[in-house]
Amino acid sequence: MSASHLFVLSIPGLRPNVIDHNATPALYQWANSGAAAELVPTFPCVTSPAQATMWTGTPPSEHGVIANGFYDRAKREASFWVAGSEVIAGEPVWAALRRIRPGFTSALWHGQNVKGASADFIVTPAPIHDPDGTTKLWCYSKPESLYPQLLEALGHFPLQHYWGPLANIQSTKWILDAAAWLAAKHAPNLQWIYIPHLDYAGQKFGPNSPEAKSAVRELDACLARFVDQCASVPALRDAAFLVVGEYAMTDVSGVVYPNRALRGAGLLAVEDRDGQERIDWLRSQAFAVVDHQFAHVYVHADQSGERERMEQRVEEVFHDVPGVAGVFSGKKRKEIGMEHPRAGDVVLVCDESYWMAYYWWLNDAAAPSFARTVDIHRKPGYDPVELFFDPVAKGIPLNAALVKGSHGVPATAKHHRTVVICSTATKALEAGCVYRDVDVKRICLELLGAGK
Repeated sequence: MSASHLFVLSIPGLRPNVIDHNATPALYQWANSGAAAELVPTFPCVTSPAQATMWTGTPPSEHGVIANGFYDRAKREASFWVAGSEVIAGEPVWAALRRIRPGFTSALWHGQNVKGASADFIVTPAPIHDPDGTTKLWCYSKPESLYPQLLEALGHFPLQHYWGPLANIQSTKWILDAAAWLAAKHAPNLQWIYIPHLDYAGQKFGPNSPEAKSAVRELDACLARFVDQCASVPALRDAAFLVVGEYAMTDVSGVVYPNRALRGAGLLAVEDRDGQERIDWLRSQAFAVVDHQFAHVYVHADQSGERERMEQRVEEVFHDVPGVAGVFSGKKRKEIGMEHPRAGDVVLVCDESYWMAYYWWLNDAAAPSFARTVDIHRKPGYDPVELFFDPVAKGIPLNAALVKGSHGVPATAKHHRTVVICSTATKALEAGCVYRDVDVKRICLELLGAGK
């Protein structure tokens, strides 16, 4: 029997082995009253590609989201967390639902690359950066009137608790409260909700740490509260809850610095700006846009023969770098599903006990000022060190060794798998089976009676 309302809870860092009747009673109840199965994420196992894969039912080689950030070859600039829905190729689940079930509505909460998407309701952080350097809290919303209504009902989305040294459960609570508020007001048939909480402790302390286990308990309590909120809405009495893990983390004890390696080989050039070193995009022959446990290396070469020589040179640079488990250039990128125009000319993949930092400076005194701040847009790479605070420098430390957990490597081992849980028994999900994240779109549509 299909449901008329479905809540998809997209949770990074959720692993099958944390589901326990004592630690996670809400998740445990869903897993036992409905169904639970292992879920294999598609490389690269990071948020933006994972979400796009689940939404479209296609891999990154087709939908085009090859990382959390992109390098624009024409503009010669890298950017993270700023792309809109236009970067996702293919039909997302909310568009398919509207096509198959006209009249059904959908909502997206804090998903990546969703600005401009065709869903009926959208909320995602969009702080306002004023010329004087100050930042004002705000969220992009569709319709535009939605966030002002949420602001009146719940207060501002607590951005400081969403990312940075103060990241904690408060951001997850606000997201779930807002989704419950929207359910009571408009009852969208599909709500896709990003739940960030497990990301924080997993990266700061490691996925097997006491802090990570405590975060799972905190999250489960929030989910139980959310269920009670939804149960009070008459229209949602038949609602189903689908939990999908985005990826699993591994403990890390080492760091790879791709841009420093390229600089040492004479391929990456820097420019001095008042004592601060910046990547010189025009003069660099190669540079890396890093993202957790992998990196896209782009080379500047006009002729195909020259490009192939540069790719070979990059391969040589990383051939024996500790922590680099794989170097894929040209057509070899197809082996890891990265043969896409947006992908780097060479893709680096870590050993799972390492992660990759974007740093290019050789002396911390030469680091750009934004390195010591929470600045997710100007850094040409993901920076989990932003979860820490240096009280002496009064900013983000420049010690990549602080990070104890990461993710992104190809899911080749059982411990790389995450989990999918449905609160109700359904033919769409069979307990004990192993699914891939490309199956999630189909599962959602079948739960809502919009399957084949």
